[in-house]
Parts: sequence; C-alpha cells; structure tokens
Amino acid sequence: MATLLPPPKRVKLTHGTAQLPEKPAEPVEVAPTIVVQFVNEDDGQPLGPAVSLPADLAREGLEGLVNNLKGSADDPVPFAFHVPLPSPAQPQSTNEQSSKLAPTRLAVTTNILADVLKNPLNTYTTEDVLAIHCTPQSIFRVRPATRCSSTLTGHSSPILCASFSPTGRLMATGSGDMTCRLWNLDSETPWATLAGHKGWVLCVEWEARERVLATGGHDGHVRLWDPVKGVAIGDAMKGHTKWITSLAWEPIHINPKNPRLASSSKDGTVRVWDATNRRMEYTLSGHTAAVNVVRWGGVGKGVLYTAGSDRVIRVWDADGGKLLYTLKDHAHWVTTLALSTDFVLRTGPFDHTGKKPSSDEEAQVMALARYTEITKSHPEVMISGSDDHTLFLWNLFPSTRGTTTDGSSMTNESAKVNGKVKPAARLLGHQSQVSHVAFSPDGRWAASAGFDRSIRIWEGRTGKYVSTLRGHIAPVYRLTWSIDSRYLVSASKDSTLKIWSLKTNKMHTDLPGHTDEVYCVDFVADKIVSGGRDGAVKIWKH
Repeated sequence: MATLLPPPKRVKLTHGTAQLPEKPAEPVEVAPTIVVQFVNEDDGQPLGPAVSLPADLAREGLEGLVNNLKGSADDPVPFAFHVPLPSPAQPQSTNEQSSKLAPTRLAVTTNILADVLKNPLNTYTTEDVLAIHCTPQSIFRVRPATRCSSTLTGHSSPILCASFSPTGRLMATGSGDMTCRLWNLDSETPWATLAGHKGWVLCVEWEARERVLATGGHDGHVRLWDPVKGVAIGDAMKGHTKWITSLAWEPIHINPKNPRLASSSKDGTVRVWDATNRRMEYTLSGHTAAVNVVRWGGVGKGVLYTAGSDRVIRVWDADGGKLLYTLKDHAHWVTTLALSTDFVLRTGPFDHTGKKPSSDEEAQVMALARYTEITKSHPEVMISGSDDHTLFLWNLFPSTRGTTTDGSSMTNESAKVNGKVKPAARLLGHQSQVSHVAFSPDGRWAASAGFDRSIRIWEGRTGKYVSTLRGHIAPVYRLTWSIDSRYLVSASKDSTLKIWSLKTNKMHTDLPGHTDEVYCVDFVADKIVSGGRDGAVKIWKH
C-alpha cells in the first residue's frame, strides 16, 4: 500500500488575500570610501588636497570635482582619468616583453570601484591614497563617422596618397594614373584634375596656408600647383635621379611669406627648394641608401629629420643644412617618422574656430601661438618606426620650450649619454614590420600600425605602452587621428576602415565598403576620406 502524503497546510488569509512568507532581503553592498589625490598629467603636480569620496562615484562626478578644484566649474572642461600601475619588480626579457606587454595603467571609464578596485590587475587597497591622473580633453567633440556619404570616381588606377588641406575645405589624392585630383569636401564633388607627372603620383603635401600644393612622382619630379585655379605653377622642379618618397614644407611660424619645400628620394638625397623661384637651395647627401621620409620640425629656425634604408636617422639644421645628429639605433630600414607637433605644423594658423589670417605677420603670430601652446609643457619629440619591428622615441631638444628666435646651440648636450645620442624609450611589441606611426593632435598619444595586423597605443611623452587594438585580419597600412584626439582611424589590406575609441581602447565602428586594399586615409572635422586599390575616393561621416 502506497504511503499517503499529508495534505498541504492552508495558506493564511489576510483580508481575503493569501499572505506569502516574506523573502529575506538581500544585503546591499556598501561601496567603500577611499582617499583620492588628483594629479595633473602634464606636470605631475597635485590639483588640490587629497579628498575622501565613495568608490562608486560616477566618472561624471569625478569630472565635476576636478573642475571645482581647478576653479573652472562655471566653464567645465572634460577630463580623462587613469590610475598608473606600479612597474613590475622583475624586468622582463626582450622576448617576453615583445610577446606580451602588461598594461601600465587602468582607465577610469565608469567608476573607481568597477574599473580599479575590482580589476584583477589592481594592487591598490582602500587603505592607500589613490593617485588619479587627470588629462584635459578637447573642449569640442568630433562625431565619429558611421556611413559612407559619397563614393567619388575619377582615378583610373589605385589611389596611393591622400591629404586634407589645412582648412579642411579641399582634399588632394595622388594616383597611379599619373594625376593628382582635388575634391571639394563641402559639396563632395570633384574640384580639379592636376596632370603633368610622367609617372605615379606618390606623395602630396599642402603648404600650411593652403596657397600651394606640392606633389612628388615616380618620375623624380616635384611639381607645385595653385589649388584655387587648379593649374601648375611653372615647370617641374628637377634634380632627383629616382622617385620622390616624401615631401615636407617649412613651418609657417618660421617663414610665413615664402616657406621652402624639402623632398626626399630613392636616390639617397634630400633637396631643399625655394618654392617661389622653383630653384634648389641645397642638397643633403649624408644617407648611403634611399631616404624614405623627411619631416620639417619647428625647433629654433627649423630642423629637418630624415630617415632612410641605410638604417640611419639624420637631423639637420634647416638654416644652412648643417648635420646635428646621426642616430644609428635601428637594425633595419627606417620607414616612418612622426613628430609630436605634426598637426599644428601641418595646419599652421588654422584651428577649429575657422579664423583666417589677413596678412603674413598675423599668420606667423597665430601659428607661433599654436606651436608654443603644444610645446610649453613638453618639447617637440619624434618617434621612428622600422622594419626591425621596433620604434624609438627621441627627445633631441629637451631644453626647448616653444621656439627660439636665434638658431644658436641647436644641439643639446643633455640628450647625449657618454657622447652618444640615446633614445628616450624603446617601444617593443610589434611582431612584424612597422608600417606607420602617428601622434595625436594634442601630442599626448602615439599610435603605430604594423604588418602583424595590430595597432598599438603609446604615451606620446614617455613612450610607455598603453594598449593593443586588434580587429583587422590583414596588415594595417595607415593611421589618422580625429582633431580632438579621441578617435583613431586605421586603413588596412583587408579592405576596411576601423574607428577606435581611446576612451575604451576598443573598436568603435567598422567601415566596410572598399572592394580592395585601402592605402590611404585622412580625418578632418567630422569627415573621413579614404582611397585605395579600387580607385574610388570614399567620404565617410556621421
């Protein structure tokens, strides 16, 4: 006989409704209180006294607190926050370091409790005084692109180079069809076709006041163009015996009236041209192999940085061509250089306000003010990238702030160790050749792209590793930054563009659309322009 279960108990009724047993209340987690010291990222100085606050205070609350400490509550400035991690006690070997780089900081994106105290890499406790580094952000925000607004055809061969004009009104693209084309970005229509080269157009470079466009070709010629009329200015400037690899204009704050032009070539020389008379001033012939890149820095009366396939970087005084430094630390071809002042040198007197100078003197004052602003807390530094899988950070003029009026004492003994110039940092991590390196417009960050399909972010002033961005499935060719230094755009062999957020160190938007490899990309205002092997110019915007 089966065992009978007793009947269930009657549910107690209260005012005609069943009264269910109460569930025990879940304990509420109380956020701990921590002591925080806000530190200025620029100079390392505290922004005020240490304050005690709850660890779950939102990032927006931290911004408000910092603005109150700085006395800018009426006109608040956005900030980015991070907590540096202590250096490891045992230094890693080179192989270990290159295979896996440990993060050097913890970014605060939500609150301190979630991003720092609960992070598995965290070594701090609630008993420690937490030093939070504050980095002011741009007062304006760029909207990241989400769609392709125009596809412009015209080139009949792959597009090899692209560059925005300093005002962002025009775009120049150079192609294998031996022409350079100008595009109006306001109407997103063709503007002019510049024909004259007898070979591929390999590089284009705008003069910083947008009066002249320079192009270099596979025919070894350098040509100057009037971008408004769309016609050539005189004949080609001849002298190089092989193709042109790079072009650089003299900064406006040094020479606002008639800036000179420097060209590097496969023939191993760099030539400096008087753009007004289209005559060569002098030749720099110290390299023993192809010169891959030239940059014109803004220190003193101008500095020329050149890098070549002889594994050497040479630094020259632009006022006469005297050799200042010879840097021989790379073990393979040096293929890319970037200056922390690249953006302000490229755009000269033009900024986000849209104000245009009315004279050469006013343009010089405006350009000098922008250059001085970016170099007042940290001097102009350079990063070099090589096929030896490494990058070096160079601080060759550490005692300079802004720019000097006299060209005296261009070399700086404090940059030397035992009589030899040493790099400020060696940037390890890439597993293959470094294809491109670029500084953010504010000079705080540097990004490097490689044939290992990755992008690496570094601190622009110290060279410390920050993060690795992965998502491309083929080599990454080119990088460009948004004007507010919040977003990075990469162009790859996998036919896509990707937008990366520096706030999260993750991919923000994927932009497929090209049908083949993307060779060049540039970012101005809230528009991105790209070109590649399919011969189409694509304009992307929000």
